[in-house]
Parts: sequence; structure tokens; C-alpha cells
Amino acid sequence: VPVIALVIGEGGSGGALGIGVADRILILENAYYSVISPEGCAAILWKDRAAAPKAAEALKITSHDLEKLGIVDDIIDEPLGGAHRNPERTIQKVEQAIRKNLEKLLEMSKKELVEARYQKYRKMGVYEEEK
Repeated sequence: VPVIALVIGEGGSGGALGIGVADRILILENAYYSVISPEGCAAILWKDRAAAPKAAEALKITSHDLEKLGIVDDIIDEPLGGAHRNPERTIQKVEQAIRKNLEKLLEMSKKELVEARYQKYRKMGVYEEEK
């Protein structure tokens, strides 16, 4: 069964892990997605919640960072000022993104769907050191 997850605000902690198994993860442009909040990360690593901006940068939690890392599959543009400025337009864009991604997933056989899901998550966390 194709699974699509949508991050519309702050996707964090156990919820981030729960939706992380989706075939496609969509995210609103100004949302963030991480297994820990920047404040929580700062408190653990630097023993100071004031280091949250430093932690946020290190975590790469913005929609554009997450897309570059292959964590999210589609960024949904928001109206100027954020999704709440024009909820109707935001909902239209969300619907279009869900339809587009679902159509692609429904074209796949069960075997292709499972293999694509497997390959997507095998790539996460893999990095190469510069020589």
C-alpha cells in the first residue's frame, strides 16, 4: 500500500520516526522535520538551550536541507508570509502534491513499490568523506 506523509508544521520526536517510513514525505516550505527539537539537541550537546540556532543548523531540519539530503520528496510552496496567510491556496497546493505523488506510486507494482521504499531508506545516512 502506498504511504504518503505530510509535514505541515513541526514534525519532531517519535512522530518524525513514525511518519519516516512513508514512501513519500511531503513538507510545507516553512515546516521542519527532525527527530529532536533544536532546543533539546542544544541541551544535550552543549548543555545550553540558547545554542538552539547552532543545533538547528547542524540538524539540517529545513525543508530545503531535507530535500537535498533525500529525506523529504517534495516541498510544497507556501503563500508569502506562510500557509496561514491563505489557507485555501495552501490546501489546493497540498492536494496537488498528494495527487501527483500518489499517481506516481500507483503506477508501480507491489514489488517495485517495496524495492523503491527499501532503496530510499538504504541511502539515508550514507555519506562520503572528501579526499
